[in-house]
Amino acid sequence: MIKIENLYKSFGKVDAVKNLSLSIKGGTTFALLGLNGAGKTTTINILCTTLKKDSGKVNILGYDLDKNEKEIKELLNLSPQETAVAQNLTVEENLNLIAGLYAIENAKERVEKTIERFSLTSKKTALAKTLSGGQKRRLSLAMSVITNPKLLILDEPTLGLDIKSRKELWKIINELKGETTILLTTHYLEEAVSLADEIGLMRQGELVAKGSEKEIVESSGKADFESAFLALCGGEDE
Repeated sequence: MIKIENLYKSFGKVDAVKNLSLSIKGGTTFALLGLNGAGKTTTINILCTTLKKDSGKVNILGYDLDKNEKEIKELLNLSPQETAVAQNLTVEENLNLIAGLYAIENAKERVEKTIERFSLTSKKTALAKTLSGGQKRRLSLAMSVITNPKLLILDEPTLGLDIKSRKELWKIINELKGETTILLTTHYLEEAVSLADEIGLMRQGELVAKGSEKEIVESSGKADFESAFLALCGGEDE
């Protein structure tokens, strides 16, 4: 469970997140959507403890962000927009590096299983810099999953990939459902609809809608999800 109450963060005179309140059920996949500058990345950075909030309360899996930052860091992992792989290490070496940093037990076995799970067996000894964009994304996600996080944050997980590579990654993300709580941001509306149990829409730092695709469409009075998104997030001509 993630519970955010009246979260606020500004940068100078710009209010990046304004009194955001949001709850996400444990074990579900939640998509946070919005136009550029809506506050999605700021919110994620606060949850990841890489950015300090100005005010508000955040509770992640029973831990208070103000009091238990260390415990929260140990429970979550992030797969960032830019792949976090070491380009001059092999697939196996990248995963071994993470296993070592987190002191994972049975690391050799875990690395082997992760390589297989993410369909990287044929690239096991290949340098990361020789991988395709889709393969690098799979490796980056594998490096986040190998730690068995209780909260997995995916920031634009398929950004820049072709439709075939995106759907391959969707399959893997769907297979992770139930193993962990997943919070993802994406600019691909069909990605959110395909992957998420619930969707939240942000506009200018505020949450303007939350629910399933159907619930958001019905509440907006629009004919489809894209139209609802544009109306609620400020994408329509005003």
